[in-house]
Amino acid sequence: MTHVPTHTSIGGFLLGLVEHTAFVVVGFALMVLGLGLGVTMIMLPVGLVVGLLGFAMFVGGMTVHIEQS
Repeated sequence: MTHVPTHTSIGGFLLGLVEHTAFVVVGFALMVLGLGLGVTMIMLPVGLVVGLLGFAMFVGGMTVHIEQS
């Protein structure tokens, strides 16, 4: 049985692409923000948390979820 691309499957693909792109961009921005906050000793704990959260979002956005149909 062949899979015929439909409007909903293309829309789902584009929605997933936008979600992953947003996660990568926001994650990278949070990593840069965490690095900037980590430079000062006062904000080091906050910078570590923000940077690690950004790293987790960046890696999560770069991974591909394969759906089993």
